Amino acid sequence: MPSPTPFRATLARSVRLFSAFRKEQTDPDFFYGLLARDTVAQLDSYAELKGTLIVDVGGGSGYFSDALRDSGARVVCVDCDAGEMTARDGRMPVDSILGSALDLPLATGSVDLCFSSNVLEHVPDPIRMADEMLRVTRPGGTVYLSYTNWLSPWGGHETSPWHYLGGHTAARRYVRKMGRRPKNVFGESLYAVSVARMLRWARSRPDAVVVDALPRYLPRWAKFVVGVPGLRELVTWNLVIVLRKH
Repeated sequence: MPSPTPFRATLARSVRLFSAFRKEQTDPDFFYGLLARDTVAQLDSYAELKGTLIVDVGGGSGYFSDALRDSGARVVCVDCDAGEMTARDGRMPVDSILGSALDLPLATGSVDLCFSSNVLEHVPDPIRMADEMLRVTRPGGTVYLSYTNWLSPWGGHETSPWHYLGGHTAARRYVRKMGRRPKNVFGESLYAVSVARMLRWARSRPDAVVVDALPRYLPRWAKFVVGVPGLRELVTWNLVIVLRKH
């Protein structure tokens, strides 16, 4: 299997990713393919991927699962929405399981690496999902958890930036303007998750150590913002927490 491209969190990379966001809904193959390759390169800097058993939590259509397999990993994709899982080509992703991120259908300590990209903000109980990710990871294994924090510019997803006036207000405005409900409905499929809350969770776990916490799409030099209360909620945009289980 080909090795992932060595990961470098440069300003040029950030510009490339943010530019690609404009095509998320019009050309999902381009956007998610690019993001998946970038994420695998980032993940490869924290854990050996070749031969590793990985669960892709909330993996949807399997873009990340496919990119992880291309790096030599063995991957199981878990998602609770059959519609999302078949959205790409009408077929379920390879080695996929229909199941909830809040109650993962996997044995305790059964995977080497538990991965999730931009799912946490879509579940009503983010702490429970994070606990489940640690539960299914074996001792010595890695957890990679990434999500869009609520007070970031994209916190309201397609209703942004009006989510700063409140999630329900932003949703009502979207309906008035677009004539339809947003895909991500606040209080139903989109929830407010802060940077501070998940950092507290990660640092309080007695069974894991925080390997890294950083803004996913920003240059490496911007990592300092995660340590600044208040500022981190506005600037981080998307938080990555990497844990190693004891």
